[in-house]
Amino acid sequence: MKMLSLVVGVLGVNCYIPYCSETRHCAVIDPGGNASQILDLIQKNRLDPQYILLTHGHFDHIGGVTELKEKTGAQVAIHRDDAMMLTDPEQNLAAYFGRKVIQTEPDILLEDGKELQTGNKIITVIHTPGHSRGGVCYLGEDILFTGDTLFAGSIGRTDIPNSDHLTLIQSINKLILLDDKIPIYPGHGRSSTLGQERRNNPFLRSREDTELV
Repeated sequence: MKMLSLVVGVLGVNCYIPYCSETRHCAVIDPGGNASQILDLIQKNRLDPQYILLTHGHFDHIGGVTELKEKTGAQVAIHRDDAMMLTDPEQNLAAYFGRKVIQTEPDILLEDGKELQTGNKIITVIHTPGHSRGGVCYLGEDILFTGDTLFAGSIGRTDIPNSDHLTLIQSINKLILLDDKIPIYPGHGRSSTLGQERRNNPFLRSREDTELV
């Protein structure tokens, strides 16, 4: 699986476009804004979006959803526990920043273990609640998109509505069972690998928070 990326929106969200090089089918993960730039990148690389995949429903990750769907016909997918956030500025936290972010309703309600086919490639959903109730990561062959669950050197915030620190740590425990060599691409900031985070991430090294050693 190959990938393109760009930083979008007011809070600098990493938007990823994993694609199948044989069919040119792709997914767009977390189009947080700048929909025109995302579309330009898709068109420049002759890609055909099948899905708009959301790691969670916070406003900074969903800002370009409606425009992308209208112009590409791609299906919008989000975990069922975050689905209401697409259409509710209170739930998606936009209202707390003086904004009103309302997007289209989802086409697909995700659950843990669901597989989505993009061309000849499979993307698997891993439910990772904690930062939000319906947070998910996407595993595509040997690449992991972690949204705001796991960052390079940090983890997602849990001081916001519908978040929980211990739940997030339990979710990350599931990820760390995967191969250390798998690269992670988070919702903000630089990339890393699961092995690097296992060894160096301070939130994963505390016995008070996690069973990991």
